[in-house]
Amino acid sequence: MSLAKPILLVGAGALGSSILKGFRVQGHVTPPEVMILDLKPGEEAQAYAAEGAQLNPLPETWHAAKTIILAVKPQGWHAVAQILNGNIDKGAVIVSVMAGVTTTQLKQAFAGHPTARVMPTTGVATGKGVASLYADTAAGMDAARGLFAPMAQTVELADEDQINSATAVSGSGPAYVYAFVRALEKAGRANGLSYSHARDLARGTLISAARLLDETGEDPEALIKKVASPGGTTEAALNILCKPGEGLDELILASVDAAHKRSKELG
Repeated sequence: MSLAKPILLVGAGALGSSILKGFRVQGHVTPPEVMILDLKPGEEAQAYAAEGAQLNPLPETWHAAKTIILAVKPQGWHAVAQILNGNIDKGAVIVSVMAGVTTTQLKQAFAGHPTARVMPTTGVATGKGVASLYADTAAGMDAARGLFAPMAQTVELADEDQINSATAVSGSGPAYVYAFVRALEKAGRANGLSYSHARDLARGTLISAARLLDETGEDPEALIKKVASPGGTTEAALNILCKPGEGLDELILASVDAAHKRSKELG
């Protein structure tokens, strides 16, 4: 797996910083191989600069970049494209992690450049994220794979329309999980646990359950059955949580549908 360097990262907000952290954890991209453009660089961008990355270099240096990651907010990407055009190498590959911005739009803005779309989770910061990849050229897919395969479980999509679904499920998905943990913590406190005990139990339960799901490879339904004894406490809870027609399945479906719709609107 080859990755053309240097890398130009445009946008070092939450997701951009997560990508930088993933580079650091896995070591497949080092600070001297990175240029970072961000008007308000945070701690991770500044730390990279201290270790040899170029932070907000002058436009004449951008031509050196062989792979360009667009990690800006989707609402403002057109302005970024105008700034980059004419200042980047003709052979540079454009890798977008922006929700809703289509390959057609990217190719219109960056004519002649191979492009790829990636929807990563912020978990790439740990080297164990998830990323959905789409590209209609080998060069685009190679760049996306080279950037993210070392720090994420990757899924290569054959249909670009699936990116919006991937965004709604995995791109936004971590927030759904955090919201569940927050709710479980609140429920624990409401049932008499101290703040710290509710926090530790809710978070520890999520981490241990996720680890078991990962390590066993079993279906969620099979793992549920191992916890939920007939007539027991877990079954009583699941009768509420998974109540047909108005339970978790319906709530998550409505949530993912809303995220999917918004992902399409952002384009």
